[in-house]
Amino acid sequence: MLMVKGTPYENVNDLGDKEDDSGPLISENVTGVVHDHLITFDLDMGIDGPMNNSFVKVKKCVAKTEKDAQIKLSLYDPYEFHIVNPNRKSRSGNPTGYRIIPGGNAVSLLDHDDPPQIRGAFSNNQIWVTRYNRSEQFAGGVLAYQSHGDDTLQVWSDRHFVMSSILSNVLPAPEDPFLSAFNLLCMVTKQVIFACRDDPCPVKLNLSAGAYRTEEGKPLVLEVVRKAEQQLANDLSCDKGYLSIDGLADFNKLSAKLILGDDSHAVDENRVVTIQCLSGTGSLRVGAEFLAKHHQQRVVFVPNPTWGNHPFIFTLAGLSVEYFRYYDPQTRGLDFEGMLEDLGAAPPGAIVVLQSCAHNPTGIDPTLEQWEKIRQIVRSKGLLPFFDNAYQGFASGNLDSDAQSVRMFVADGGECLIAQSFAKNMGLYGERIGALTIVCTSQDVARKIHSQVLLVVRPMYLSPPIHGASIVTTILKNSDMYKDWTIELKGMADRIISMRQQLYEAIQARGTPGDWSHIIKQIGMFSFTGLNEKQVRWMAKEYHIYITYDGRISIASLSSKTVPQLADAIHAAVTRLA
Repeated sequence: MLMVKGTPYENVNDLGDKEDDSGPLISENVTGVVHDHLITFDLDMGIDGPMNNSFVKVKKCVAKTEKDAQIKLSLYDPYEFHIVNPNRKSRSGNPTGYRIIPGGNAVSLLDHDDPPQIRGAFSNNQIWVTRYNRSEQFAGGVLAYQSHGDDTLQVWSDRHFVMSSILSNVLPAPEDPFLSAFNLLCMVTKQVIFACRDDPCPVKLNLSAGAYRTEEGKPLVLEVVRKAEQQLANDLSCDKGYLSIDGLADFNKLSAKLILGDDSHAVDENRVVTIQCLSGTGSLRVGAEFLAKHHQQRVVFVPNPTWGNHPFIFTLAGLSVEYFRYYDPQTRGLDFEGMLEDLGAAPPGAIVVLQSCAHNPTGIDPTLEQWEKIRQIVRSKGLLPFFDNAYQGFASGNLDSDAQSVRMFVADGGECLIAQSFAKNMGLYGERIGALTIVCTSQDVARKIHSQVLLVVRPMYLSPPIHGASIVTTILKNSDMYKDWTIELKGMADRIISMRQQLYEAIQARGTPGDWSHIIKQIGMFSFTGLNEKQVRWMAKEYHIYITYDGRISIASLSSKTVPQLADAIHAAVTRLA
């Protein structure tokens, strides 16, 4: 099977130094990608404008999910795909669009349950709908005999780009026009949440969501947050008027101080721009939009794996997402050498997303010595670090310890961006309160960047919400409240660490095969258990325990009462579905 992608070049003489290293120009406007299991094509070709309203029709049925659009092979029952834009007309007055009639593939003579056929199951589909990325080039290995087991294209797709697709009102992605037919609405985490919600079992357990729960399984509102809210309620000078575009000034100043430290030279030299944003996600999105408009390099590298929203945030901003190695499934630890190698091969100026602590989804953080080596290679290559700081204080229980990676980069005088969230460490999930901080090389550059970031925010949401910012500011400004917060924060972190230890001991007590020490070596809310999708689905069916299909569990949602339930399910899944 051959994968081809659209290209603006018509002749090899036009390529020059712009030749795409993913494959040769095989005809006018067509590149043959080095790829052996996916057929796709530029369905947009840049002529139907940005108002792309696309549909994929199969037997007159709109494909509403990725799975629906994985069309099964049939030599006798032809299919047609229509990708149309009803909002743009051709010269003849008809909607702009394309008709694709796939040809028949060679039919495998193997039984469907033969290991080579299971591995090559993509050959049963004439079109497999998934986002293309270079790291997928050999997702299933070059040849069948090179398989290491749990590495088929289906598994790869689930781990990297599991999505649901509604086919309407989508802007074409610059580097992946085929994706312009799909609007990404729902990742697998949401599918798991809905499945758990609809399960009538009284002892069901949802460990997929990234939210802290008490020992009783309830959401926690910190006592210091209640005190701050009461103080605000009693302050008759407080109003509900609009904040300025960059948010509450005291909040911005205190947020920068929290992540950069009391003695930050960057702050003292006025090289820091901080604006209030809509939690960590909004901070990332504002930063991504700013970089898409003003940064010279349009490629952003994220860890493999990373938080599921990262690729969508940067892609929708118009940036091209690539991956660097991070997790080693063999050791269930950090693939540090692979990470350094991939960052070393990144183009100068590329953006690199780094999670400052408590990596989501793996729970694996580099050591301080490893962070220093990462810093050296990032700076020597001229890469631009963009930190996602969602869990400061939530990993170790110490705000300063969890900020060391960021401060290491800031101390060298170079540039970086930091997306900050108070959802986890203050429990302000629903307040949507966070900040984007950009550390610049000079005060003059900071002044210019501040004005440009405001131009990004103004048409996006104009003014951020006031209540969450007021809560955070009240706590950070009051020394007694700040102390109370750090005590409650450490209590949450310590409980998570305790849940890790209890789970590890419970698994060991059951004699579950394998080494499970990674559970206590990892840090933060999440643990990458090493369970595969088949085991995860089986646990949901038999034990009513819901975790994401990549095997990630939210340790923060466990309790002493539910640890045995999870340990029993893991033991059964591992022993019965090895």
